[in-house]
Amino acid sequence: MMEEERKIYIGNLEYSVAESDLARILEKNGLEAKDITVVTDRYTGRSKGFGFAEFNTEEEAKKAIDALNGEQLNGRTLRVSKAQKRKPRRDNFNMSRYPRGSRY
Repeated sequence: MMEEERKIYIGNLEYSVAESDLARILEKNGLEAKDITVVTDRYTGRSKGFGFAEFNTEEEAKKAIDALNGEQLNGRTLRVSKAQKRKPRRDNFNMSRYPRGSRY
């Protein structure tokens, strides 16, 4: 079974929401994730307003989507869906197109 089938995206999070808050709302709905991550900015450490939860089975992930999508957390309506496979990042600063020693 592929990991993506057991992973959900949780969006529209208030910036103060932590992994423990997501674990609590899952438990309230009778669910337990094996891994919860709130995505943070690499430089500031501030939440980016979304996260992911991974479950042991695809069925648990579907139950979590059904239970949490549209649920309120800290005054925000959660947007929950199946996580998409991460697309490879493109290097936007690629100097190889300029010959060495040339002036731009």
